[in-house]
Amino acid sequence: MKLNVSDNIESLIPYPPGKPIEELEREYGITGSIKLASNENALGPSPKAVAAITEALSKLHIYPDGSCYYLTNRLATKLDVKPEEIVFGNGSNEIIELLTTTFMSPGEEVISSLPTFLVYHKVVQSRGGMNRVVPLKKMRHDLNAIADTVTEKTRLIFLDNPNNPTGTVFQKDEFESFLEKIPENVIIVLDEAYVDFVDPKIRLDARDYLYKKTPVVALRTFSKAYGLAALRIGYGLMRPEIADYLHRVRQPFNVNYPAQVGGMAALDDEEHYQKTLKITRDSIDWLSSKVRDLGCTPFPSQTNYVLVDVKTNADTLYKKLLSRGVIIRGMKAYGYPNYIRITAGLPDENQRFISALTKSLKECGKIG
Repeated sequence: MKLNVSDNIESLIPYPPGKPIEELEREYGITGSIKLASNENALGPSPKAVAAITEALSKLHIYPDGSCYYLTNRLATKLDVKPEEIVFGNGSNEIIELLTTTFMSPGEEVISSLPTFLVYHKVVQSRGGMNRVVPLKKMRHDLNAIADTVTEKTRLIFLDNPNNPTGTVFQKDEFESFLEKIPENVIIVLDEAYVDFVDPKIRLDARDYLYKKTPVVALRTFSKAYGLAALRIGYGLMRPEIADYLHRVRQPFNVNYPAQVGGMAALDDEEHYQKTLKITRDSIDWLSSKVRDLGCTPFPSQTNYVLVDVKTNADTLYKKLLSRGVIIRGMKAYGYPNYIRITAGLPDENQRFISALTKSLKECGKIG
């Protein structure tokens, strides 16, 4: 069979999904493993969200509200924005796809950093666009170099702030200076998936820039601080005229009903949200201190994960940790063969990781 596939699709490399924990345990003959690899909420979802979702299960035979009316209005009130400035998606990934589909034609350019969230590059390539990639500078977005990369073919700029996988941020003065250099026909997309974890003293709020000369779109998600990753629900904040175009392109029922009611309940559970933020920050501080004691170099993080230079082959270390029932993320695919990324866990999970890391580093000959 000969399939007619365009070169941009033929050359795509599938996103590498991790195996289920149950399958890894079977392969390695282990039990009770912990996963600190995917930047998930260690506390899990809000109990209020779980209760709302459970109640919603009896209505699975009914199509969801295609406008996310109640959730949109609840979120608009909480964020002090207009409902028409919000577009919900099947995860914030879908908003990335909608923006690219709507505002980029084949052969046109999208700028992003390297390393960054891998989905930007894949979506642009799958739609026949050109990825213009700017390396990070000292583990941070090089905003000056990105501005210099803009051409008449540039349509979008993706900036994850904080950056994944480094956990670093740029601040208000840097961004405002950058914004002045970008033509008004380019859309700047600030991916704020981890914005909840950023220190409020240095947090940049994309809502302040939606109506600047150069348009800004913010991406946010319920997957991280709200612990609803499995429901796939995220959203974008943008000018109504941009939102209007995205609504024309998106699928009619793109956000499922359990996600909508779970999202509303999660927004109302401030206690769970604040507990998540505290446990996360305490975990990041503790993990950073402990890996530093083991001779590794953690990078300052404004997220729920920490990037660590382990000074040895990360793939080898990953397998040793896995054999001890601890799942982390090696960074070879991001261009960092000696780095790992660790998600903040609960205190007992963090303790177990450090114990496993200590033993694994000894086997690698990195500590005595």
